[in-house]
Amino acid sequence: MEPQQILARQARARERRRPHEANWADAYAHVLPRPEQATSLFDATAADAAEQLAASLLAELTPPWSRWFGLSPAREMADTEEGQAAAYALEGSADVLQGHLDRSNFAVEMHQAFLDLVITGTGVILVEEAPPGEGSALRFSAVPVGQAVLEEGPSGRLDTIFRETPMRPAEIRRRFPFAELPPGLARGDEADEDAAPALRVVEAVWPDRFGHRYAAVLDAEGRHGPLMLAQGGFAEPPCIAFRWLKAPGEVYGRGPVVKALPDIRTANRVVELVLKNASIAVTGIWQAEDDGVLNPATVQLTPGAIIPRAPGSAGLTPLAAPGNFDVSQLMLEDLRRRIRQALLADRLGTPQQARMTATEVLERSAETARLLGATYGRLQSELLTPLVARCLSILARRGEIPPVLLDGGRVLLRYESPLARVQGRADAANTLLFLDTVRQMGAAAAAQVDAAAATRWLARTLGAPAEILVPTPTE
Repeated sequence: MEPQQILARQARARERRRPHEANWADAYAHVLPRPEQATSLFDATAADAAEQLAASLLAELTPPWSRWFGLSPAREMADTEEGQAAAYALEGSADVLQGHLDRSNFAVEMHQAFLDLVITGTGVILVEEAPPGEGSALRFSAVPVGQAVLEEGPSGRLDTIFRETPMRPAEIRRRFPFAELPPGLARGDEADEDAAPALRVVEAVWPDRFGHRYAAVLDAEGRHGPLMLAQGGFAEPPCIAFRWLKAPGEVYGRGPVVKALPDIRTANRVVELVLKNASIAVTGIWQAEDDGVLNPATVQLTPGAIIPRAPGSAGLTPLAAPGNFDVSQLMLEDLRRRIRQALLADRLGTPQQARMTATEVLERSAETARLLGATYGRLQSELLTPLVARCLSILARRGEIPPVLLDGGRVLLRYESPLARVQGRADAANTLLFLDTVRQMGAAAAAQVDAAAATRWLARTLGAPAEILVPTPTE
């Protein structure tokens, strides 16, 4: 696409995003306010629950310093010697990727992207190749939703992403060192860089038949016109957008904070009124006769103070409050309970009971999986799979691992996060119950079970490493 076409397409997509911006701004003001907005926030229930939900998503889906994914050969070749050798090689590639994730800023940026996901319902993460010499070949950046303009493709995924970023000339030259800039931008006085005005840069990623195309356009209208700063192609998209909940016909997701925003607004207003009522109850409202003797401006309401008054005058007397606001506490407790329930704080948080049996722990995990089933399925498709594919593509380009194609059918991506293991444990428990029942039926029934095949199936279901299995000889 030409620079003018990219800017026009981004402008049309931004107009379609505009109805969501007011709700996003209000949600951020009540959950993650800027420093200048913090004075208008009186209730921190939603802020605490949103941060707890984002941290729980990080721990349940992509736990730091832990393997939350795995690579294995296709099932038809998994039990052969060739498949066993491929499994060892894929385990090595997964270990290399895990090492790069541990040494990168993945956990920091992923948590910020999950915060955007919880608040607005949409998160965006940028996966780039780090320059040589850094500790990891991967570099991650959480793109604020306010900078991202999204389009949904025929597949139903957010595969077209526009990112609008204000940049000064020095930042443009550092990020796009090979771009042919106009003379006024190419030669800049470094001493005046901080005073230079920021320019509008639009980066676009969209799919084509060869993968994904990338272009960066400088929008300098009135000076040099739209200018192409960089363009290229990627096998896997560098910018990944994902959603919490999607309504039919909508592009952007809906998050739990936006869903609970009416209760969050009401709770914040109730606490504000309670504080104002408490201030009146503590300091009081007073009245005094204007008798020319008492000057209210000089009266100090302190313990032990003596306030003079004229003989026969009522002096300074308190004004009775118009009513009692005790009912607000009942309303506030109900609002806070609904907010915490909407943000899953009572489901994903630490249980109140100090002692829980193994059955209670399993039931709690199963209930969490049911609550997040639809969300986890969407995040698995829109976030986890493209994220692993993009990281593998970068490491293969750097020569760290051999090329791995997840969509070729010969390599399978396993999800080994704590939330993904819940269903695997349930399947394994059912299989173990069947094996125990068969064993009790006698030798004739036990002879119908292939113990080696059952062991290999349990290993795949529970995510056991391939190194612990004995290779199956080929006939």
